[in-house]
Amino acid sequence: MNGVRHFLLALQFFTRVPVTGPLAAWVGFSPQMLRASAAHLPGIGWLVGGVAAAVFVGVGMGLSGTAGALVAAVLSTVATVMLTGAFHEDGLADVADGLGGSANRDRALEIMKDSRIGAFGTVALVLALGLKFALLATLAGHGLAAVAVAIVGAHVLSRLAPLFLIRWLPYVGDSGASKAKPLADAISRGALAMAVVWSIPAVALLLYAHDPVHVAAALVVAALAAGWMARLFMRRLQGFTGDGLGATQQVCELAIYLVLAWRA
Repeated sequence: MNGVRHFLLALQFFTRVPVTGPLAAWVGFSPQMLRASAAHLPGIGWLVGGVAAAVFVGVGMGLSGTAGALVAAVLSTVATVMLTGAFHEDGLADVADGLGGSANRDRALEIMKDSRIGAFGTVALVLALGLKFALLATLAGHGLAAVAVAIVGAHVLSRLAPLFLIRWLPYVGDSGASKAKPLADAISRGALAMAVVWSIPAVALLLYAHDPVHVAAALVVAALAAGWMARLFMRRLQGFTGDGLGATQQVCELAIYLVLAWRA
């Protein structure tokens, strides 16, 4: 039953899905439980990706052509943003503002704590969202099943990548105020193994709708993207922040779409 509690706590923390009343009382709360709930982040990807895929397919069945695919891409992304409260997109914008706004580590961390979005964050969000819309529309050209599977797989696997940063890098955020406060301590091997278990079926699903070469390449490129983000954070910040985890998820999601959409 602890696994169910941890999953529901992850649902409460990483999404806008209400876990309230008697259910919240049954789930309970502690910093240790919240850290353990990170193991279920890829599980949250199944929910968010499933909703996004359903929206894309529903819109795609009613609107044809490139314009219809773009509308489906936009509306499916709107659904994910509403479901998560733009949790990861906010991290991407803050990282872009911090690292783009100052070469000084302390100043960069200070900028990242500012809730206001700056020029670097705005540009990063516009480019990331524009790229996501274009890649999903391109994937739609290979069929609705292909794009739906890509969406689900990307949402699950991109949420696995940040957990390796938590495991391997030191936490350098403000542990008293940051949304990553419960993740300040490295997650256990068991929790990381649970996250991998959540992710294995996503790989199998991708293999069902996409050829093995593209799936393998997508996994490699996503891993390289996560590694690059980890190296960037160590070089510039000497560790990770909550915003860095969100940015890593966004970059890895885009990396998977890019490779799956690529056709030689």
